[in-house]
Amino acid sequence: MITPLERVAVKARNEPNLRFTSLAHHVSRDLVWKCLTHVPNSSSPGVDGLDARSVKESFENWVDDAISAIHRQGYHPPPVRRVYIPKPGKAAKRPIGVPCIADRALQRSVSTVLSEIYEQDFLKCSFGGRPDLSAHHALCTLNEIIAGKKVSWVFEADLKNFFGSLDHRWLVRFVEHRVGDPRIMNLIQRWLKAGVLEDGQLTASEEGTPQGGSISVLLSNIYLHYVLDLWFEKSVRPRMRGECYLVRYLDDFVVCFQFRSDALKFIEVLPKRLDKFSLALEPSKTKLVEFGRFSQRHAKERDMRQATIYFLGFTHYCTRNRKGNFQVARKTEKTRLARSMKKLKELVMRNRHNPLKQQAKAINQVLRGHYAYYGLGGNQGALHRVYRHTEQFWRRALSKRCWKGGIDWERFQKIKDAHPLQRPKLHIPYMRMQQYVVL
Repeated sequence: MITPLERVAVKARNEPNLRFTSLAHHVSRDLVWKCLTHVPNSSSPGVDGLDARSVKESFENWVDDAISAIHRQGYHPPPVRRVYIPKPGKAAKRPIGVPCIADRALQRSVSTVLSEIYEQDFLKCSFGGRPDLSAHHALCTLNEIIAGKKVSWVFEADLKNFFGSLDHRWLVRFVEHRVGDPRIMNLIQRWLKAGVLEDGQLTASEEGTPQGGSISVLLSNIYLHYVLDLWFEKSVRPRMRGECYLVRYLDDFVVCFQFRSDALKFIEVLPKRLDKFSLALEPSKTKLVEFGRFSQRHAKERDMRQATIYFLGFTHYCTRNRKGNFQVARKTEKTRLARSMKKLKELVMRNRHNPLKQQAKAINQVLRGHYAYYGLGGNQGALHRVYRHTEQFWRRALSKRCWKGGIDWERFQKIKDAHPLQRPKLHIPYMRMQQYVVL
């Protein structure tokens, strides 16, 4: 049986120019409750101070009023609470908006409805914040493009303060291409204008969308779908002399070119295109490098160091496999690697007085998460490095709590035999990467 949301998806796929004028009724009690149950009880509360558990318990008391307010265009979302989290390898911190729990469930409900439409419109080059597509899909697709297509030059780019720079007027115009329901449009505009509460001070939101809300991820994808993805597909690619490919994960993107002249043309027009929509490139994360099956030979001929690219936490470089064929390899980017090791060291030291079984369980939980993301083909060395350092951290931590003196490796090996650490394992080896390619 086809659900109402599935019918919306079918209609959006079959009629790419249709504007949906009636969508608000899909934001039902059942959908809001389903989205609310996905909010962990450990989630931080918003400006109202209510945690997830209490919001779930009082669901019947507020859901009907909230849905009714949406239908009469009278819903006023509370401002988001701003917090700061550290950026890896940097002194600066990243601002994150924390919506109220109930508002978070409503955002996710509206995002679920709109995703049924926009998932039919988004191009295959877009990966971030989309259902059934992950960073691994983006990484495997990039690997396939460089290894299997005619690629000799790679342009690596990042957008400066992307979430804080979105132009509200342009964003509303983009959404209105497909959404004609005034209730949904009113709701989106009020979320954009909700404001930010920081240290008791309320700041109005005139531009941008705060990171942290479900609707923000979808809106950012819609924005770049029109600003970058469609423009690249419809205007840039037909004008190129050779092959070119775009891989984008939210505001991080990589563009691959066959010819350097095509890359230079693109670099010349890209800032003008972005400036029209109040966006700009981050100079420190933007570069053009020779990268592909001939880059090793050319770098050797010029006595230069071979170029690398950075994308989604990995350093990508060109190499040869055992048969001598060209291959793209990767290793964990050094700041990410240092951050993971620091996290493990702090965990080990914090838990060193707990029972050994409990310590091993906590360490293995972190190791499994690290291997699950960074366990891509070609990254075995970095995984083993994390494992070896974790062994050293744990032995030193146990030695510090032992009043008889340090624990030697022989005794530590017996502890490991009884409470083994998770061994490094590739989550997606080379032979399985093809399954994640989206082209």
